[in-house]
Amino acid sequence: MNNLPNFATTQYSLDKIFRMIKEGNIKIPQFQRDFVWDKVKAARLLDSVLKGYPIGNLILWKTKDRLRSLRNIGNINLPEPQEGDYIYYVLDGQQRLTSLFAIKKGAIVAKENQKSIDYKDIYLNLSLPPDTDEDIVTMEKNYEFDCITIYEILNSKISSFLDKYGKDKVDKIETYRNKINNYSIPIVELTDCPLDIACTIFTRINTGGTVLTLFEIMVAKTYDETRNFDLSKEYERLINSNGECKDLEDSNYDTIPESVVLQCIAAYIKNKVSKREILRLNKNDVIESWNIVKERGIFPAVDFLRNSIKVPVSSLMPYYSLLVPFSYFFIKNYEKNGSETTSNIQTKLLTQYFYWASLTNRFSSGAAAKIEQDLLKMDKIVNNEPPDYPEEELKISLEDLMKKRFSTSEAYCKALLCVYAANNPRNLRNNSSIRLDNSWLRRANSRNYHHFFPRAYLRRKGINDDKANVILNIILVDDYLNKRVIGAKPPSKYIREFMRENDDIEKALRSHFINDVEKFGIFNNDYEAFIQERARVVSRRLRSLLRPKI
Repeated sequence: MNNLPNFATTQYSLDKIFRMIKEGNIKIPQFQRDFVWDKVKAARLLDSVLKGYPIGNLILWKTKDRLRSLRNIGNINLPEPQEGDYIYYVLDGQQRLTSLFAIKKGAIVAKENQKSIDYKDIYLNLSLPPDTDEDIVTMEKNYEFDCITIYEILNSKISSFLDKYGKDKVDKIETYRNKINNYSIPIVELTDCPLDIACTIFTRINTGGTVLTLFEIMVAKTYDETRNFDLSKEYERLINSNGECKDLEDSNYDTIPESVVLQCIAAYIKNKVSKREILRLNKNDVIESWNIVKERGIFPAVDFLRNSIKVPVSSLMPYYSLLVPFSYFFIKNYEKNGSETTSNIQTKLLTQYFYWASLTNRFSSGAAAKIEQDLLKMDKIVNNEPPDYPEEELKISLEDLMKKRFSTSEAYCKALLCVYAANNPRNLRNNSSIRLDNSWLRRANSRNYHHFFPRAYLRRKGINDDKANVILNIILVDDYLNKRVIGAKPPSKYIREFMRENDDIEKALRSHFINDVEKFGIFNNDYEAFIQERARVVSRRLRSLLRPKI
């Protein structure tokens, strides 16, 4: 199929454009920026029109698709076009068009956090000849000359001016009215081109290279006033409903991005999640599937990730994209089995998939195609069948594990942090649970990530940061313990201090995969022994997750 845009060039008079706007046939798509021109620019634009200067062409996308329009031209309440009629969405020329129509209607345009602009107060100086170099359009009435508002020129009967201005000036007023109404603007029409092409053109000509997000486009495409569906508002309610209903903030999963939610929808509708396939989604399908994807897919998936895999917060997810196959699984599992509950086998297989995808950095490139492949794995798990994985990808290398640098932006490390969090880490001083939430875990320098052997201490021992800042040297602690108690002390010192306060510190240490104080070299500050022993303990856990007993 040829997706190249169909261009046509034509010319419209301003009078025709005004009528099209008034009838609701010309609209501003939701992804346009706000109207930002001030009165000075508007006046100079009309001055150019009256003098016959070119003011540039307009680019309009002619389509029968209904997009969300944030506002009508100049914030003036205008009718919707008839069903089946073409709509002309403004891709280039919004500021010029809005200025001219606001002047025509004498509109008062309210701009956010600014004083409203009254476009009735734009005047034409009747004392100057039209061909003068001076501005004949002004923002203020000059009482030394005969002045008339542009609004009056365009909207009053010519005969009403006779008594005030005399025939000569009335003839001039009529000439100016005709100049405005008959002014011809070059139009580039894109007829029936795909939404993504129209948005690409808009991006290139209007936003200085700032690409419209897929979500912005889909919000515009799926908006439906009659069914009260606004994807942007639905997403906001999904993240935080302010107590009105269940939301992701309740579960500490409020960092899930918009793009992932779109992929969840596409996975359910089409088993495909690429940008191209999302843009091809039918508006009605998206609207009708929204509650299914949210209630049967996303919420059960988040509950499973939190309660079964024990990923307590979304910031710890190795990939947000993991939510897509999990959401897909729970919808399909409900359709087949009529329940959100997973079997024992399914729980183990889903956990295996989570760690396999994370430890192999699966979605670091080509994520969409790999998600689509993984939906087939979810189909197998729905049927309690183990998916196939390459044997080498289920192996854990002790050497690689010991060398892995700590980074909260790398999936492998975040998978290890998930393992740490799932082990219910305890406060070393009093065995209380460690509270984890998104606000604490977004950055690698968070006080909740503690180097068991502090880097400042290791530097004094001649161990460089590359060797000190490894994932196996990280434990999860609370902010107070990290910053005010441990600091740069060697473990032999601060662990002995904790032992005097905590009679069961061994239990707390085991919750961090530190099983034996002596064997782990803690009392003699043996960093090499600590990394080696912790690698053995952590790798055993990883193997049990990657090779579950079914």
